[in-house]
Amino acid sequence: MSANKNKEKKKAVALKYDLKENEAPQVIAKGNQKTAQKIIEKAKENEIPIHKDPDLVENLIKLDLKEEIPEELYQVVAEVLSFIYQLDNKA
Repeated sequence: MSANKNKEKKKAVALKYDLKENEAPQVIAKGNQKTAQKIIEKAKENEIPIHKDPDLVENLIKLDLKEEIPEELYQVVAEVLSFIYQLDNKA
C-alpha cells in the first residue's frame, strides 16, 4: 500500500502480490481524496503497512485496477515489498 498525502490532493494505491497468480504485483485499489482516505483506513484496520512515496503513487495511480505493475517499476516496488516483509518478520 502506498499513499501520498500532499496538500493538493490525497492519493492512495493498494497493491497485491500473489506469486502463484501473478508475475508481478497488481493494483487492487486506487483513488483520490475520500477514496484514498478509505483505502488508508482499511489498510490500518487490517494492519497492512503503508509506505508513503508520492512519486510511486503518481505512477501507480495511472494503472488500471487488476493491472500488473510495469517492468520499469519492479525495482522500486521490490524495495517497498522488501521493507514490508522485514516489518512483518520483526512483528
